[in-house]
Amino acid sequence: MTRALLVIDMQRGFDDLDFWGPTANPDCEANVAALVDRWKSDDEPVVVVRHDSRSEGSPLHPSSPGNALVDAVAVVEPALLLTKNVNSAFYGDPDLHAWLGEHGIRELVICGIQTNMCVETTARMAGNLGYDVTVVLDATRTFDLSAEIAGLGTVTRTAAELMTSTALVLQQGGFARVVRTADMI
Repeated sequence: MTRALLVIDMQRGFDDLDFWGPTANPDCEANVAALVDRWKSDDEPVVVVRHDSRSEGSPLHPSSPGNALVDAVAVVEPALLLTKNVNSAFYGDPDLHAWLGEHGIRELVICGIQTNMCVETTARMAGNLGYDVTVVLDATRTFDLSAEIAGLGTVTRTAAELMTSTALVLQQGGFARVVRTADMI
């Protein structure tokens, strides 16, 4: 076994669009489920990552029902269940980099939520650590962003724009290959 599927933050709290705002890619969960099924049928390791927010008002806080994994992922018996409270799965518990090294895994296929946050940060770190990284873009999703930024004024990007930008940066920056679910199954 030299590759693993990293399923990042597929949690019920991300269905709270009143909290997160508009999203893109309604097929994300089905595509993640298809990847998980493929990995399980090939007897390859699936690593499930769960975000345990430190903010008590977050739908991802451990005391919130939104912290629970979505059904397609909750039924999986992962090779590793990792919890984190920052963007990168490499800063979680247990230590992902150590676990991958112990198991001789050098190739990571990444999917989950949010495309431009935890998925992108984990993919960038994995690339910097020397892993062969693939991000399955249509098995990710994110949310619209808008912020007041000094010198730029109000900057707004749709979820679809953010997904496209993440794909461009990851692939052209040499961090990861970007593919579709159909390419992987």
